Amino acid sequence: MTGPPILAVRELVKNYGPVRAVRGISFDVPRNCCFGLLGPNGAGKTTTVEIIEGVTPATSGQVLYEGEKAGAAFRQDSGVQFQTAALQDFITVRETLEMFHRLYRRRADIDQVIADCALEKLEKRDNRKLSGGQRQRLLLAIALVNDPKILFLDEPTTGMDPQARRNFWELVERIRARSKTIVLTTHYMEEAQALCDEIVIMNEGVIITQGAPDTLLKAHYKEIILELPESDLEELPPEFPFHTYRRNGLVEIHTDDANEAITRLSRAGAPLGRLNIRPFRLEDLFLDLTGKELRS
Repeated sequence: MTGPPILAVRELVKNYGPVRAVRGISFDVPRNCCFGLLGPNGAGKTTTVEIIEGVTPATSGQVLYEGEKAGAAFRQDSGVQFQTAALQDFITVRETLEMFHRLYRRRADIDQVIADCALEKLEKRDNRKLSGGQRQRLLLAIALVNDPKILFLDEPTTGMDPQARRNFWELVERIRARSKTIVLTTHYMEEAQALCDEIVIMNEGVIITQGAPDTLLKAHYKEIILELPESDLEELPPEFPFHTYRRNGLVEIHTDDANEAITRLSRAGAPLGRLNIRPFRLEDLFLDLTGKELRS
């Protein structure tokens, strides 16, 4: 991830009448990385990605690809997997890929794309008979038929069960290993932490933080979290000197001295059989910075 960025966003603004959805944001996307764009609903991330992809015009600002204004070369070099897209009925997976394949000057080997997206056993299946996870793999394959340098994944695992989601992550990792740049929008913090080399978190049309997930977590937190079900800790011990929050049926205790916190809980008679100790995660950072659940 060295050298000039493959993509640069400069002072991007988007207004919808009196509403300013994107408020002059700027960021660089390094080449050969997975770059995550995160934010609660209404943060402006979807609008930003649609402007970059060329789907929505900007009110002002620039999107630069390889140092030049994004245009025809960018459209040929990019692939987009939309969260939802209509597929032609009554044709097979392979026929679908061949149809999109013909739209580009530069073309990937279809057999390789089918193998990359684990579609070998499905290439003769009618699109109507694909499961949700199989459909997402086909949409990914469509985004790869032009052998793109930069790939946009818009909520690619929405609706997948946990196993299908993790299988999809493995596909993305294999694609990234082939010197592809990936721009990912996702509602799953675990997904962003697993896949992204760098993230931007947006809220109310502005960028509130940017960096590598691990670097951001180390910069914001020096503590760990003790978790207990609320039913196990209805009241805190007196003079309990740690920051405590109640979220999603759990009591969270933030501390840099787990032994002292556990000792005080034990002395107060709190049941500790369901105590969980964990580090801060990207989801914690997101909630602390935006004050919102991701699907608010």
